[in-house]
Amino acid sequence: MPDATLPPGESACDVLVVGGGPGGSTIAALLAERGKRVVLVEKEKHPRFHIGESLLPLNLPLFEKLGVAQEVERIGLMKYGAEFVSQEHGRSARVDFADAWDKRFPYAYQVRRSEFDHVLWQNAAAKGAEVIEECRVGDVAFPPEGGALVTARDAGGREHRWRARFLVDASGRDTLVASQLGLKRRNRRHNSAAIFGHFAGARRLPGRDQGHISIAWFEHGWFWFIPLADGTTSIGAVAPPAYFKAREGDLHRFFMDTIALCPEIAHRLKEARLVGPVTATGNYSYRAQHMAGKHYILVGDAFAFIDPVFSTGVYLAMTRGFFGADTVEACLDRPHEARRALRRFEREAGRGLRSFTWYIYRVRMPAIRNMLMAERPPRQVKAAVLSLLAGDVYGASPIGIRLKLFQAMYYALTFAFWLARLLRRSKRSDTALGAADSAHVP
Repeated sequence: MPDATLPPGESACDVLVVGGGPGGSTIAALLAERGKRVVLVEKEKHPRFHIGESLLPLNLPLFEKLGVAQEVERIGLMKYGAEFVSQEHGRSARVDFADAWDKRFPYAYQVRRSEFDHVLWQNAAAKGAEVIEECRVGDVAFPPEGGALVTARDAGGREHRWRARFLVDASGRDTLVASQLGLKRRNRRHNSAAIFGHFAGARRLPGRDQGHISIAWFEHGWFWFIPLADGTTSIGAVAPPAYFKAREGDLHRFFMDTIALCPEIAHRLKEARLVGPVTATGNYSYRAQHMAGKHYILVGDAFAFIDPVFSTGVYLAMTRGFFGADTVEACLDRPHEARRALRRFEREAGRGLRSFTWYIYRVRMPAIRNMLMAERPPRQVKAAVLSLLAGDVYGASPIGIRLKLFQAMYYALTFAFWLARLLRRSKRSDTALGAADSAHVP
């Protein structure tokens, strides 16, 4: 119902959420359930395609809290662990989530994101959020009197305006607020690009392991291999932008040539056929300078995106949705606590990202590869790393000291690798000098 105190064409709400992905739908559902007037705006129409199909075991308690656990189970394929494939080592290594420190969550799911995101979107609507599809937010202003003024345009070209007490930016890689306020920074330390597609008929691991995600390294980067419940498999390659800039021919040919560089993935796709378009995306890693302001927070990829090698995207977005719901509620209901609540959100929501990034930045390094491929890693260190891969980065888990040991092992192996390389180079130089001296002996 129109508010007579507002200008014509303007609507009011407590919270406006931009973006109907996992983070946006999660926080919209939680806040609507707590009695807030929530408007959730999505630029596309559900179900819509999205990459990022692999979930983590620690997603499961979030599904229970949201009331969507049965629906996710219905659309998902059980994922009991992960497989790492290294051409350099000539073998693969499989790990099970059941061997993690916390034994309560021994599996996760692989899901089609179109279906998964739709489940969360419908849940937000069922909890009382006003959901609007095919409506793109183009401008956000934060007036001196507080709140946010949001302007959007729907598929028919009609303009919509909202005056919200609080804004949640869950716009994904559109990074609405971060781009508009000049907060976005590319991560030059770990800049990557990706190319991906879906295949039917790919060869999967046998038996219980058929739902494993496989990570396969190749000369220029790494592949993901994610089996889905409907028989298709998501395949993608991640590499530095320089590799993609050197491509010749069309995108489909380039993708197939890239697959040929990884014998294990090529073998699994020998009898498979591509069942959708090949897609490429760049500018992979970035982050905003901060994830909260006086009347807004950034959730999921709207704040930062990192290499997806450990399938962290959905989990980080949803956990920030939970942290964010508490933060927004505090800001709206207890304004005197707002500053402290926003600082706590920055600290708690950022903790998981910091825990993952150390490993993600180094996953292509020989030392990390050697450690992940080790045939007999220290048992407690293995359990701690598996707990990290499962998403155990927010609770009071005792894995911290074991992860520090893993990091110490990494630095020791890295030092040994570079020392050995330096010694080999020095030996070659000495040999070359000796040969030159011999050639000049009268």
